[in-house]
Amino acid sequence: MIKNIRLKEWYHNTKNHNKNEITKILDVEYAHTKLENNDDLYVTGYGLPFIENLKPENFYTDKTWFRNNSVRLSGTSSLYKVRTKKKKGREKDIVIKWNRMGQDIPCADDAEEFFNAEYNSPFEEFSLVMELRYEMYASSNPSEKIIIQKPLAIYIPSEPAELWQTGRKKYKMDIIIKNHKEITLDINRSYAVIYEWIKGIDAVQAFDQRIIDKEYMEKLTLDAERKIKNKGFIVRDRKPHHVIIRPKGDELLRNKKEEPICALIDFELVERTREREEKIKKTHRSEYLKKQKDRFSTGIPQKFHPHLRHVKIFGVNYIYGHVESTKGRLWVVGKDPDLFDFFLPEKWEHMPKTKISLHNEMYYTVTKDTIHLVWKPSPVGLKPDMDPFKKDEQKLLGHGYNSPFEEFSLAVELYQKGIVTTYPRAIYATGTKTEIPQNIFDDSRYKSHKNHHTPDGFPILDKEHDYITIWGYWNGPDEKLAAADNDYYEGKDALRAYREGFINRTEYITLLQKSKQDLSQVGVEDLNLRGNHFLISLDSTKKMITNSFGLPEIRICNFEFLKRIK
Repeated sequence: MIKNIRLKEWYHNTKNHNKNEITKILDVEYAHTKLENNDDLYVTGYGLPFIENLKPENFYTDKTWFRNNSVRLSGTSSLYKVRTKKKKGREKDIVIKWNRMGQDIPCADDAEEFFNAEYNSPFEEFSLVMELRYEMYASSNPSEKIIIQKPLAIYIPSEPAELWQTGRKKYKMDIIIKNHKEITLDINRSYAVIYEWIKGIDAVQAFDQRIIDKEYMEKLTLDAERKIKNKGFIVRDRKPHHVIIRPKGDELLRNKKEEPICALIDFELVERTREREEKIKKTHRSEYLKKQKDRFSTGIPQKFHPHLRHVKIFGVNYIYGHVESTKGRLWVVGKDPDLFDFFLPEKWEHMPKTKISLHNEMYYTVTKDTIHLVWKPSPVGLKPDMDPFKKDEQKLLGHGYNSPFEEFSLAVELYQKGIVTTYPRAIYATGTKTEIPQNIFDDSRYKSHKNHHTPDGFPILDKEHDYITIWGYWNGPDEKLAAADNDYYEGKDALRAYREGFINRTEYITLLQKSKQDLSQVGVEDLNLRGNHFLISLDSTKKMITNSFGLPEIRICNFEFLKRIK
């Protein structure tokens, strides 16, 4: 939290907002600076107090300085200890290492521990190191702690490099680039990770200097491996070179329990254990369910991410912000900014999906955080495919498709008036531009929404961009799932329920009439009411959920042609 506050203060105090921004990549927030020569510098909260020292002209691009103030460190990678120039009265000892993503691991074919291993990207590495540091320092047992090197910054020179120069394999980089939806990695740019220098010597040096024997060197290495594994992490290339200790004369510096103070470095092959991966997913899902339950009742924080804003559109509260990975825009329903990241397109857009409608592009997917969602491209701006000479279809042509914001407004209003609906979660406007052919273009919603703008001045509805509505996949009320994430409901639209024999013809017609009556009582009409516009619910025993009158409980799930009755 302290680190996030530092980043926000930096952003608010910086003079050049056009070249400075806070960006979040793999759950780590960075102060991102685009330098004058188009180099990129991503600085963590740990590195922010030294941001001037970490600018490349103060440690690397001044080749005379670098030559006189750097030491090549041992290892198979390009690794240096550097003392930066003095800025604002201080200098900093750092370690710079050129990232090896996309390269083959030396001797990997001959070592079982490297089976399926790949070098982390710089952003993967920092994300895992940050997580490991948090878990290590949250430990209440000093004997189980080990110092984890502080990640300070990622430096990306703008000058391109050929693959033969970087040693990368294109097929490996293609996979890495595809998996990095939050930032675009460049196959032809080099990436350097910058860490804080830790005073001391590694365990091999201590052995060579006869401070420790071989048996103790191996013990330190295995102890370090055990401690991080207890926190849910493994390092594929464990080496005594990665364990740093601090000599004190002919002895080692020790803590109050007379245990040697050790630090761990080099994380290009660190990864989570399988058990921790599952735990992380469950934790994210649990947090999500609790926050969704309170999305409207929670108070809006006084301060949060500077690129997020609270907005209210047609009576609905949203957290609004840009999507860095696609240059799109996102509105997340509710008042809680912590919900925003769950709906970033990189979390759901490219996950396996199942089409769940015969008539519409509507997809069910499970996100990277194991959140169950339904998403569908909005038809706003298209003329409904209706016959202008049929009286009932004339009404649909005259009304047109509701915008995503109208759909969500109706869903929230209905719920507030006691008519249950599926849950509106988020609206995503794509970053890519699109064009609707004039012969099928309906401009009515763009005209009616023209006075509504985002906090940064864009129209909320822009005909040059596609819109996707994201809904909660109905498997139980938010309150129920937040209390116990089990015993899921199954939703079936009434037409499907009839076809599959869960309800008979009389019950189906009764439910249609009831849906029409319920909507009418609150001043709303479905201009195209069908049985697949509302759901019935089955519990885990396939028993139908009923209301107080013993009738199947119905839940509105289609809002494209809902209209408020004046």
